[in-house]
Amino acid sequence: MEDKVLQAMKDAGKPMRPGDVAKALGVDGKEVSKAIDALKKSGRVVSPKRCFYEPA
Repeated sequence: MEDKVLQAMKDAGKPMRPGDVAKALGVDGKEVSKAIDALKKSGRVVSPKRCFYEPA
C-alpha cells in the first residue's frame, strides 16, 4: 500500500491530501492515512503544508 500511495503522489506531481490519494487509488481513506504515517516516519514523504503530502 505504501508504494502505491507514493507512486500516486509522484504521478500527481503536486502535494496531495490523503482523501485525494484515496480517490485516485480507489481505496479507503483510513488505509491511505496509515500508509502516509508510515511513509512519514521512514522519511519518504514530507508535508509542505498542513494536511498535504508529497514525496521527499
